[in-house]
Amino acid sequence: MKVAALQMVSSTLPADNLARARALLADAALQGAELAVLPEYFCLLGHRDTDKLAVQEAFGAGPLQSFLADVARELRMWIVGGTLPLSTGNPASTGARVFNSSLAFAPDGRCIVRYDKMHLFRFDSGTEQFDETRVLQPGDRPALFALPSRDGHIWRIGMSVCYDLRFPELYRHYAGQGADVLLVPSAFTHTTGQAHWELLLRARAVENLAWVVAPAQGGLHENGRRTWGHSMIVDPWGQVHGPCPQGEAVLIADLDAQRVAQCRAQLPALEHRRL
Repeated sequence: MKVAALQMVSSTLPADNLARARALLADAALQGAELAVLPEYFCLLGHRDTDKLAVQEAFGAGPLQSFLADVARELRMWIVGGTLPLSTGNPASTGARVFNSSLAFAPDGRCIVRYDKMHLFRFDSGTEQFDETRVLQPGDRPALFALPSRDGHIWRIGMSVCYDLRFPELYRHYAGQGADVLLVPSAFTHTTGQAHWELLLRARAVENLAWVVAPAQGGLHENGRRTWGHSMIVDPWGQVHGPCPQGEAVLIADLDAQRVAQCRAQLPALEHRRL
C-alpha cells in the first residue's frame, strides 16, 4: 500500500491551512497514495492555546470534518486528519477544554474511527513551557481500524498522536490487537524533536515489528513556535524512509505487508513476551 505522510507549517488561519492541506492531499493522490496522514494541529497553530476553543466542533458536524470528508470522497483516498479540536460534550466544562482528536475518513467520505489523544504534553525547560492540560481533555481509549488496500490485504492501523509516542504500552496494545501500521501525527517542539523524535519512532517500529507513519509540523510558525519536522516512515526493522527536515512536504512510501510478516517470522519477539 502506498502511504503519504504530509508535513505542514500550519498558521493561525484555518482557511489558509485547509487550502494548503488540500494541495498536499491532491499531490499525494496524484502520486498514487491510498492513505494520506496529516500532522497534528493541521488546521490551526494559534497564537494562544485557547485559540483551539474557538474552532471546536461537535463530533460528526462542522467545517473541519466536512473538509476531510469531502476531500476523501473527491480524491477517493483514505485520509487521517492529523488532529482537530472536538467538543467534550460536558456542559460543566462550558467549552473550556476540547479533545485533540484524530479522525480517519474512508474514500466514500465516512468517518470510520475517532481517536482522542490520551497523553497530554507538559514541558518546562526554564525557557520553554507547554502544558496541554490547560485546554485539552485527555482521551481514555485506544482506537484501531481496518483498511482494505487495493491488493486485497487488510491492514490493521493503530492511532496515536505526538506525545503518545513516549508511552510504549499504547503501541504494544495495538500490536497485541494485530496492528501492522502505527500512526503518529505530531507537532514535536524543536527541542524535544531534535533529542528524541527519530529515536522514539524507530523504537516503536522495532519493538512492535510494525510500520510507523509519522507526519509532523516542521518549521517556524506564524505564532513564533518552532517545530521539529523530520516527518518519516519507518519500516518494521527500523529502516527510515525520509526524513523531510523542514517545510511542507509529501513523503511517499510503499508499505509491504510481507515485510511485516518476514520480520515477525525471523524475530518472533511479540510471541516471547512474559508480561
